[in-house]
Amino acid sequence: MTGHWIETYLEAIQAERDASDNTILAYARDLREFESFLDKSKQTFKTASRSDVETYIVALEYRGMAASTRARRLSAVRQLFRFAFEEGWRTDDPSAQIKGPRKKRHLPSILSVDQVDRMLEAALQTGRHKSDRLRNTCLMQLLYATGMRVSELVSLPAAAVRGNPEMIFIKGKGGKERMVPLSPSAKMATAVYLQDRDKHEELALTAGKTQSKYLFPSNGKLGHLTRIRFYTLVKEIAVNADVPPNTVTPHTLRHAFATHLLAGGADLRVIQMLLGHADVATTEIYTHVLDEKLKSLVLDHHPMAQD
Repeated sequence: MTGHWIETYLEAIQAERDASDNTILAYARDLREFESFLDKSKQTFKTASRSDVETYIVALEYRGMAASTRARRLSAVRQLFRFAFEEGWRTDDPSAQIKGPRKKRHLPSILSVDQVDRMLEAALQTGRHKSDRLRNTCLMQLLYATGMRVSELVSLPAAAVRGNPEMIFIKGKGGKERMVPLSPSAKMATAVYLQDRDKHEELALTAGKTQSKYLFPSNGKLGHLTRIRFYTLVKEIAVNADVPPNTVTPHTLRHAFATHLLAGGADLRVIQMLLGHADVATTEIYTHVLDEKLKSLVLDHHPMAQD
C-alpha cells in the first residue's frame, strides 16, 4: 500500500526543513493530483515508471499549464520519489533522469533612485493624520533600507528596533535568521515613529487593552498590519509621488534595494545574505536586470544606434 507515502513525506519535510504550512499544503495538493493521475492508469507510487511520470508532465502541458507550474509539479514528484528511494520503499527513482520544462525568466520591474526618493518623500505626506504619516514613512524607509520581504516587515517585533540599533535581526522564510543594517534615514524614521507608537500603546494599555508586540500593530486578527493593507498603502504613496502605481508593489522596492546595491558595486554574495536567498542563483537575476538596463542605455544614447 502506498496511501501513506504522501503523509509520511510531508511530515518528514515539515520536521527536517521547518517548512511553512503553505509549502506543505502546496506539496500535498501537487502530489495528490499526481496520485490521482496514476490511479486512472491503474498505477501507484510503488509501480509508476519513468514513462508514467513523463506522460503526466506532457498531460499538464496539453492542459495549457504554465512552464513554471509544470516545473513545480515535477519537483514535488521528484522529491517524493527520492524520499521513497532513500526510505527503501522503492529500489529505483523513476523521475531521476527526467528534465523539467524551462522556466521563462521574468526580469523584475525596477524603480530608479529618483523614483524611490520621490516615494520616500511622498510617504511623509500620505496618511489621514500624523501617526499614519509617521508609520508610512517608517515602513517605506525600512523596506528600502533593508530589502525585507513584506511578510517580514509587517510582522517585525517592536523589540527588534529598540535601542537605536545599527542592524536589526530578521527571522525569514523557513525560520532562517539574518541581520540587516539600517541606513541613517531609516534609523531616524524608525526612532520618531517608535516614540509615537509607544505613546498610543500606553494609552491603549491604560484603557485596558493588551499591548502589541509588533512594530506596526493593528486591531485585526493577525495583530499587525496586513500585507494587503501595505500593498494598498504603497499604491497610494506611488500616486502621491507621481510614480505609475501599476509599476509599484512592496516587492518592487525589495528589487530596488538589491538592484541599486549591485549598481553601486556591492558584492552579489552580500546581497544574497541581506535578501535571505538560500541560493545565489536567485540573487543573480539582478545582474540580468542591470545588463538589460545597460543595453537599453546603449541602444537609446549611442550615436551608432541611431540608424
